[in-house]
Formats: sequence, structure tokens, C-alpha cells
Amino acid sequence: MKLHNLKPAEGAVKKGKRVARGQGSGRGGTATRGHKGQKSRSGYSSKRSFEAGGIPMWKRTPKRGFKNINRIEYTAINVERLQAIVDKYQLTTVNPQTLAEHGIVRKCEKVKILGRGELNSKIEVTAHAFSSSAKEAIVAKGGTANLV
Repeated sequence: MKLHNLKPAEGAVKKGKRVARGQGSGRGGTATRGHKGQKSRSGYSSKRSFEAGGIPMWKRTPKRGFKNINRIEYTAINVERLQAIVDKYQLTTVNPQTLAEHGIVRKCEKVKILGRGELNSKIEVTAHAFSSSAKEAIVAKGGTANLV
């Protein structure tokens, strides 16, 4: 068997409807679009949310809560992960730029250090925010916690 011998199974491929190809085809005249009206014209398209006179889904569903436009999104990094990063890359200072260089966070993301885990080395950490337990853990090992 070669590539030029390959064929689909019998009956697997159906011919497409040849619409608007004359009266003899059985689909001439109005070309299965019915008579007149907006939907029979070329170029017709409706909005995705249009439900033909019914109330659209987005209006029927209840709305809950609100989106705070002043919320600041942080990427959380725990102290234990910070220790793993320091061990892996032999760092003494950690800041958002070094984290971005090593692919841990994106360049534009804000970083918050959280306090879960153990810290074994003295490091200088610069971040956008710290939890109180993380700050205590860093300072307890002789390091510094600086805000950007």
C-alpha cells in the first residue's frame, strides 16, 4: 500500500449540497433560504447574543457581586519557594527582575512574598508586598525585606 492508493472507506465521504445551481438541482430558486426577508439576503448575519425577540441569556442570568477596578493583583511566592529559588540559582538578592529573568514570574507582574515554609539562608528580598510572617522569617535569618 502506497500513499497514492489510499482512499476513504466506502460511504465515508458525502458530496456537499450544491445550492443555487439551477432548478434541476432541486435547490434552485430560493436556494433553501425561504422567501424574502432579511435572512434570505446575502451578507446576513445576526449578533451572537441575538435570541429572536427572547430575552438574551446575559440578561436572564442573575448578576452577583462586583469587580473592584482598584484591586491590585499579586503573584504570590511563599518563603519555602523563595528558598528553593535561592538554592537552585545561588542568589543572595531576590527581586522581581531576577525572578522574571529565571522565568518564575512575568516581567510586568507584581510579587507578594508569603510566609509558608522555612527559610535557611540570609537573603535580601525586594518585592511589591510582604505578609507579616514572611517579613519576620526573612529578618530572623539576618536578611532584609525591601518594598519596591
